[in-house]
Amino acid sequence: MNSSNLIFLYFSLLFFTAFISATEVTHDGTAIKINGERKIILSGSIHYPRSTPKMWPDLIRKAKEGGLDAIETYVFWNAHEPLRRQYDFTGNLDLIRFLKTIQDEGLYSVLRIGPYVCAEWNYGGFPVWLHNQPGIEIRTANSVYMDEMQNFTTLIVDMVKQEKLFASQGGPIILAQIENEYGNVISSYGDAGKVYMNWCANMAESLDIGIPWIMCQENDAPQPIINTCNGWYCDQFTPNNENSPKMWTENWTGWFKSWGGKDPFRTAEDLAFAVARFFQNGGTFQNYYMYHGGTNFGRTAGGPYITTSYDYDAPLNEFGSLNQPKYGHLKELHGILHSIEKTITYGNISSIDFGNSVYATIYQLNDTSSCFFGNTNTTTDATVTYQGVDYNVPAWSVSILPDCKNVVYNTAKVNTQTDVMVKKINEAEDEPASLKWTWRPQVIDDTVVLGKGQVSASQLIDQKVTNDVSDYFWYMTSVNLDKDDPIWTDEMSLRVNGTGHILHAFVNGEYLGSQWASYGIFNYLFEKKIKFNPGNNQLTLLSATIGLQNYGARFDLIDTGLPGPIEIIGKKGDEIIIKDLSKHKWSYKVGLNGLDNELIYADKKFASQWQSENLPINKLMTWYKTTFKAPLGEDPVVVDMQGLGKGLAWVNGNSLGRYWPSFIAEDGCSTEPCDYRGSYDNSKCVKNCGQPTQRWYHVPRSFMKEDDNELVLFEEFGGNPTLVNFQTIRPGSVCGSAYENRDMELSCYGRVISDIKFASFGDSQGTCGSFEKGSCEATNDALSVIQNACVGKESCTVPATESVFGSTNCGEGVSKRLLVEAVC
Repeated sequence: MNSSNLIFLYFSLLFFTAFISATEVTHDGTAIKINGERKIILSGSIHYPRSTPKMWPDLIRKAKEGGLDAIETYVFWNAHEPLRRQYDFTGNLDLIRFLKTIQDEGLYSVLRIGPYVCAEWNYGGFPVWLHNQPGIEIRTANSVYMDEMQNFTTLIVDMVKQEKLFASQGGPIILAQIENEYGNVISSYGDAGKVYMNWCANMAESLDIGIPWIMCQENDAPQPIINTCNGWYCDQFTPNNENSPKMWTENWTGWFKSWGGKDPFRTAEDLAFAVARFFQNGGTFQNYYMYHGGTNFGRTAGGPYITTSYDYDAPLNEFGSLNQPKYGHLKELHGILHSIEKTITYGNISSIDFGNSVYATIYQLNDTSSCFFGNTNTTTDATVTYQGVDYNVPAWSVSILPDCKNVVYNTAKVNTQTDVMVKKINEAEDEPASLKWTWRPQVIDDTVVLGKGQVSASQLIDQKVTNDVSDYFWYMTSVNLDKDDPIWTDEMSLRVNGTGHILHAFVNGEYLGSQWASYGIFNYLFEKKIKFNPGNNQLTLLSATIGLQNYGARFDLIDTGLPGPIEIIGKKGDEIIIKDLSKHKWSYKVGLNGLDNELIYADKKFASQWQSENLPINKLMTWYKTTFKAPLGEDPVVVDMQGLGKGLAWVNGNSLGRYWPSFIAEDGCSTEPCDYRGSYDNSKCVKNCGQPTQRWYHVPRSFMKEDDNELVLFEEFGGNPTLVNFQTIRPGSVCGSAYENRDMELSCYGRVISDIKFASFGDSQGTCGSFEKGSCEATNDALSVIQNACVGKESCTVPATESVFGSTNCGEGVSKRLLVEAVC
């Protein structure tokens, strides 16, 4: 063979390899099509910056084992371009590594570039320098903004193309999203909003990525962009074009938490009901937001007032462990949906309305049929008669019959275990006694006493002018008063109009007071009585942000810091005299000396200047440091911040995020068990009222070393570090549940089942940890049966049948099940 033939063969092989490795992703009005075949796609959101690279393989593997086909993630512009044209794709920002990890597990990916993301992320994912660009208007037809947005979007697309990660190149990414929930706010931008939305679509299409683009919550999305639905329920959603499939990009598995807010809880029954209804009504793509919520490390939490934990009550909890029974109940549903994929994507559809919110949907393909029986009544169970057979369908549930004869799944009947997570002490050392604390004050004399700043202006400026390089921004001015001043009285006060973030006030070096708000409150009035000295007085105000606004029309323009007015109020009898300081000469300083001096790092020159004597307690603005040993084993690690006020924490220089255990969650929790029936929203089934909003903070094991580790705290409010300790989290008890003729499965995840606290086969009731026997029960001693089958084993499986437990005296129509509580 001559050289020209070899060259031809070489390039032919290259072309053939590229051709067979590429995946064609198209769609019709029914479904996304992979290489020409209609598919149902079950996806889940996992945000790479809210975990660590070492966690990614385990999270993605669990998602795959849970029956997912795809992993969805946003791309976080402000994390990757914190300063204009300065990029960061290292560590947990390594987007390409994350996408390749998805590919390694054989899953698809959905890339939501945005680059506006919302996501309860700081400033909605926008870098704050964007706000400070001259002439800019964000999320509208503005050339400055559109140029920056196109630059970043193109950067991401080019990076992904270079690594051949789009499906058209043989990669895992089958869908990409441009913008995000713009339809919710487009009316606020008028005609310019419509122009901008169409520009987004055209710009995205021009990038030629070879896969479909989507827009969520955008009913006006132009073809070929697919518009999709976000919400707790999307079964009634209809795409804006008959050639677009019915897609659900955000099925909210729970909700986010805010400082002072209650813990959200969405039942496994309701979440499964929402999914089953969606597929019953013609849906073919569904994404869980979130499948793993994770942690808002550093200063990434938005809001303002979004907590550091972003657990979201997702199927995988904040630490990456299974959130049972939600994970298992959905896993079973996913398997059944996949088993009937061909029928529900190619079959003919018919329906039967039985009245009283009960209906059947039948998918028929050739000689195969699959049925969904739905009951959206919130209180009344239903009996459906189909082809001469009666089927019981509980209220607010969907039954799936893959052959239209046998019910294999009902959303209201959970046949998977429930895990009760417990926290265990750090067995590597005797904490908290073993933690030896050192400390140093946050030096604030230059600002609080001297008023020294970095810049000055004869006006109050918005804190976003700093490009959000720090939570902390100092406002300083001097006020010259004498006793002849008209405002001078024995009753003077300082009044500050704030933006809802934290304010600390100092006068002449003395602390005056602090104030803050809560989620959804964007302003307050701080007013305190004050005693000025004749002559010059130093007024220093420290603004501390708790995440920037991330959602809403023109959210980027909401004030941050101290917009004013800032006034001295004097009272003389009935007369009120106001001296407005807003136009005074103000000096400004960004950040804290301790952060500037990098006290969080052990190898920096200032790190040796710590004191071990006279440890201060409840002292405003104090740095604390200690060393600790990593807890033994592989269970997730948390640090208990009980006793502290509010501040920032680092382990070995890695930021754990903001802590605020002194912020107590509001009241409003019900003492009644949560009823899954009826529409869910984030005020239903809430928990943790009257307790610290967040007491425990995730410490990823990749942050720690095998030997000594360093914890550094900046305590902003004042607190007691001597109660701080490290703990591990694992299931303490597990509860099995299986309806009659199903298998009851228990697992202690590698640990041994040591005891059985409860077992009954009949009509027992209650929740895990508080089961009670009902009015009927099997003749055999269920406790003995389960003890013999399970104790001493890491896992066990027991059929919930009368052949195992004996006959019952339950009446006709009673739904029998096996309930077990075991100790790990």
